[in-house]
Amino acid sequence: MVGSIRIVIADDHALFREGLKSLLRLQSNVTVVADLERADALVSTLDSTPCDLLLLDLQMERAAFGDIEALAARVPVIVVTASERTEDAVASLRAGARGLVFKRFAVNTLMTAIETVMEGHVWLPPSLQSEIVSSLQEPGAVALTRREREIVRSVAIGSRNAEIATKLGITEGTVKTHLNNVFQKLGVRDRVELVMYAVRMGIVRVE
Repeated sequence: MVGSIRIVIADDHALFREGLKSLLRLQSNVTVVADLERADALVSTLDSTPCDLLLLDLQMERAAFGDIEALAARVPVIVVTASERTEDAVASLRAGARGLVFKRFAVNTLMTAIETVMEGHVWLPPSLQSEIVSSLQEPGAVALTRREREIVRSVAIGSRNAEIATKLGITEGTVKTHLNNVFQKLGVRDRVELVMYAVRMGIVRVE
């Protein structure tokens, strides 16, 4: 089990929000430090309230894709949504979410998703994994260099280019060059498809 986790919940359905809080109170290592019903309060809340993870409803008073992109730079985001459309899951990942939980399965899957994301992995509902992976271009047997595999692994656990550069002792420009080479070798278009490739090859764990 991961250590203490401070969580902010943003969901405009009061009953569901209270249900999440009740579920999380049962966990000894989890503290809900804030819960919000409006997305426009998220930035000020994160400014004033230290947290380790954000649980974000995909549809509040506005679609959350833009919010994910801005907020994911500050804190890991798990989308909690009633939508079970593959395209919404892909859009959430592309915006920067580290996990996605369907509301109707939240009681059974939320803590697994939280712990998986806090361990540095990506979490998707099992029902979506095969759909997303099968929608990608089959890369075939591709030989990656040791450095390229290191970068793929770092991208797969959510690291950004600047973080990868610091970790590997190279420049951010070099990271970008390696990523472009990897994209061409694997036939993937972006970081989301690269993560799905990493899932398929066992580089990153998805529960």
